[in-house]
Amino acid sequence: MKPFIKWAGGKYRLVSRIQALLPHGHRLVEPFVGSAAVWLNTTYSAALLADANLDLITLYRTLQRHGEGFIDFCKEFFVPENNTPERYYALRERFNTSQDSWEKSALFLYLNRHGYNGLCRYNAGGGFNVPFGRYRIPYFPQREMDCFFQRSQTATFIHRDFRAVMANLEPGDVVYCDPPYVPLSATANFTDYAAGGFGQGDQDDLVQMARDLGARGIPVLISNHATEDIRHAYQGARLESFAVQRFISRDTQNRHTAEEVLALFGGSV
Repeated sequence: MKPFIKWAGGKYRLVSRIQALLPHGHRLVEPFVGSAAVWLNTTYSAALLADANLDLITLYRTLQRHGEGFIDFCKEFFVPENNTPERYYALRERFNTSQDSWEKSALFLYLNRHGYNGLCRYNAGGGFNVPFGRYRIPYFPQREMDCFFQRSQTATFIHRDFRAVMANLEPGDVVYCDPPYVPLSATANFTDYAAGGFGQGDQDDLVQMARDLGARGIPVLISNHATEDIRHAYQGARLESFAVQRFISRDTQNRHTAEEVLALFGGSV
């Protein structure tokens, strides 16, 4: 099942690898839910899905609560007259100033599908600042939103820091963490999907909490770049590394592969 939004670093293409390592359990917990690709393609009976990006969580909650009516409202923005730079920037400004969660959620989806490469990025003032994407006919994800709505009735969406999410888990929970990755270079850091970014201290806190939960019998699976520092930090976990194709660039000549790692703390598959 495909996510209905684009998301840099989304895990749809890696779902089978992740599924193979996720242990059995009652509830899937994702502190960095992103596009929700993993949850959408697993069969846990319940889910706790969190993210530091309030706009993303508000969109998910709005779709969960309102279903078809909200989908129809979103579709109104996907018309040819809105697929121009002038209209895009006007609607982006409307998104940045709106206090209406219903409208803001629909505009977030519009920006996601009309903006450059589906990026989600904010300036220092908290304003969404992704440029126009120049797509011939942006795709409206009707079927994917219908599926998400149906599946979401057994899920809980929360806007919360990963520390707060992981501090209140119980046996039977299975955790999948897809944090902003450590950068491979000074120009390859796409972590500003929420105010404040995600630094080395956050990476350290995440791995310590994963160790603690694993020791308590609550398995935690983490994705990241397979750098030397990350391999060292994840020592003691079950590690599986592999090469992946990078799709963030529209210039196909400059796309490349990078090595990623999945680290499982505690539990057994």
